[in-house]
Amino acid sequence: MAQSYRSGELVIVIDCSDLDRSARFWSEALGYQPGQASPSQYRTLRPQPAEAGIEILLQRVPEAKSGTKNRLHLDLRTADLDAEVARVTGLGATRLTTEPITEDGWRWHVLADPDGNEFCVLQPPGQPGAAPA
Repeated sequence: MAQSYRSGELVIVIDCSDLDRSARFWSEALGYQPGQASPSQYRTLRPQPAEAGIEILLQRVPEAKSGTKNRLHLDLRTADLDAEVARVTGLGATRLTTEPITEDGWRWHVLADPDGNEFCVLQPPGQPGAAPA
């Protein structure tokens, strides 16, 4: 079930080169359930339970990610920045920042999934180890 918005349903689409690899990575990173593998160019990832988040659609594309900045990315908010960065890098993400970025009490790292799509892992203000506001 996709998350509803004012005029219908919201789904986030992530371009990738390998549906199975991306399904494994994002399912583990987000705790989502991958849909059935098929020969099509799409694979659905659903939150568990279905009401707990936004559906993600992986779309296989023939071209590699270009060097330009993503126009859309995911933010993973967590109480323990270092532990979550370690977890997703263990799943295959690449850290793109060497030190956490800090702003208005937030701390975060920019990472890339196995296809080079950028995403952020953020620690909100007020968490142990968070930057002062």
